[in-house]
Amino acid sequence: MGGAWSRWRADLKMAGAPGSDGVFLCPMRLAQAEAVVGDWMLEFTCYCLCRHFREGRTAEFRRCRNVAQAVINSLSKIPARQKKTVYLCQLLTRIAKGKRLDCHFENDQRISPLESALSVWTLLEREEGKPDKLHEDIRRLIQIQVVAVHMEKGYFKEAAEVLERLFTDLESNKPLRMKLATIVKSKDPYVPFLQNFSYDLLISKMKSYVELFIKDNETNFLIQAATKEVEAKELGATMLQKETVNVSETEEESNLETNQSSMEEQSITNQSSGDVRKPIVRHRSGQKHRKKSVLQSLNSLQNVEKHGDAWACGRKRQMAFHCNGSVPVFSPFVAVFSVSYIQTVCSASKRKCTLFSHS
Repeated sequence: MGGAWSRWRADLKMAGAPGSDGVFLCPMRLAQAEAVVGDWMLEFTCYCLCRHFREGRTAEFRRCRNVAQAVINSLSKIPARQKKTVYLCQLLTRIAKGKRLDCHFENDQRISPLESALSVWTLLEREEGKPDKLHEDIRRLIQIQVVAVHMEKGYFKEAAEVLERLFTDLESNKPLRMKLATIVKSKDPYVPFLQNFSYDLLISKMKSYVELFIKDNETNFLIQAATKEVEAKELGATMLQKETVNVSETEEESNLETNQSSMEEQSITNQSSGDVRKPIVRHRSGQKHRKKSVLQSLNSLQNVEKHGDAWACGRKRQMAFHCNGSVPVFSPFVAVFSVSYIQTVCSASKRKCTLFSHS
C-alpha cells in the first residue's frame, strides 16, 4: 500500500495536482486516483469489519458490512491484488449469518450461509497458497457446522443432502464424512462430537484468523491518516483544556487579590471610624474621672465641715494664749476672724462642687 501511495503521489505531480500550480487532474489521472482511493476504502472497510467481528460488536459489524458491500458492488472488476480482501469480507458476512437458514447468498436457495462460506473459504485458500493448521481447522469446522445447523433446526433430510454435496469425492476426508453420516442417521443434534466442534469454536478460530489480517493492514493509508487526525484533535482539545484551567486559575487569583484589597480597605475604614469615636470614649472616661475627683473633693469638704467646729475651737484655744511665758490671753478678734474665714472657704467649696457636677 505504501508503494501505491507513492505511485499515486508521483502521478499527481506529473498531472499537476490542485494546490501546486492550480492545474486540475486530467480525466486519465483522475481515474487512476479514484482506483487508488477505492483500494484504500476497500482495505479500510475490511479492516474495520475484521475488528468488529473480532470484538463481537454486532451493530458496527452490520454497518461496515453494508459499506463493504457497496464498495465491492461499485467495482467493475475485482483487481487481483484485492481478491483476498473481497473474499474475506464475503466469508465473515456468511459466517456471521451461519445460524440463519432463511438467509441466502447464492441463487440456489438450498445453499445455506455456511455452505456458501465454505465455497468462499476454498477461494481464499487458493489465494493464500499452502494452507496451515489453522486453515485446516477452519475448513473442518465449517463442514461440520453446515450439517449440524440443519440438524438443530430438525431438517435431517436436508442435512443428508448437504453431506452429499460437501463430499463429492468419496475418498476426500473419508473419516469425517463417515462420522457425519452416522450422526445424521441418529438424528441427534447434541451428540458430543457436534458439541466439541461447535459453532462458537468456529467463531473463535475465525477471530484468530482475522487477527492476522488486522496486523498486516495496520499500515493502511486511511488508517494512518485518520489516526493522525484523531491524535491532532485530542492534542488540541488537551491544550484548550489546559488554557481554560490556566484562565480559571488566573481569574481566581485576581478575585482573591480583589477580595483581600477590599478587606484591607474595609479594615482601614473601620480603624478610621474607630479613631473618630475614640475621643468621645476618652472624653466620657475623663468626665467620669472628673466627677469622681469632684465627689472626692466634696467628701473632703464635708469632712472639713464636720471637723470644722472642733478645729475652730482648738484654734480658738490656741489663739487665746500667748506663749511668752505668761498666762495666755484670749483675743476675741482672732476668734471671730477664724470662724468667718472657715465659713467662707466652705461656702466657696460648695459652689465649686455644684459647678462641676453640672458640667
